[in-house]
Amino acid sequence: MRTREELEQAPLMGAEEARECLRRTVGLVEQYVPEFTDCFPASNSENGYYPKSDNTEWTTGFWTGEIWLAYEAEQDPDKRKLLRAAGEVQVESFLDRIIRRVDVDHHDMGFLYTPSCVAADMLTGNGTARRAALLAADNLMARFHEKGQFFQAWGALGARDNYRLIIDCLLNMPLLFWASRVTGREEYADRARAHINTAMNYVIRPDHAPYHTDFFGPETGAPVRGVTHQGHRDGSAWSR
Repeated sequence: MRTREELEQAPLMGAEEARECLRRTVGLVEQYVPEFTDCFPASNSENGYYPKSDNTEWTTGFWTGEIWLAYEAEQDPDKRKLLRAAGEVQVESFLDRIIRRVDVDHHDMGFLYTPSCVAADMLTGNGTARRAALLAADNLMARFHEKGQFFQAWGALGARDNYRLIIDCLLNMPLLFWASRVTGREEYADRARAHINTAMNYVIRPDHAPYHTDFFGPETGAPVRGVTHQGHRDGSAWSR
């Protein structure tokens, strides 16, 4: 483990080193695309390797996002063609998932659909991707509570033991800003801004560290308490 002084004295990464890191990263994605086109890496590794998984849980969009990032960075036309084809296969999977409502009763629509389908729409104009991402945005919009002005993270909507947001919800808001931009419907962006304001007002403590989650009263929407669901303790800082 390096000390702070050693890190401050270490040379900064140069442009060529950064380009080499990008080349290596793109190469790794290309290496594993044949194995993970019709399936996805599971959310947890086993013995240093990610086993194959169906399009379930909240992490699958990250792999598809890596495919689109590699597609964007790759210069070789043949390799770009292969990456695009793989990304489009996965976009179809995301459309199927939201239509059949496979593990989508939660707030993580941005984690799933921004790197996968919004990226595909922006890079290639893929109509299937746009349709899937808009359906995901609508699914997220259904989790908004007027009382409290926030998107509920998990659980049965309105249930007292889950009438809460988590700070991670903020990373799903870009999906709504994108949806507002492509549809011209301001309600997507309005609700995203409302949620952001609520999180900033109640999740961020006076020392600027965040609670992981914050409960609100279903009857009034008033804040109740800040706690943790996955962190060390209620008063610890949630670093994600």
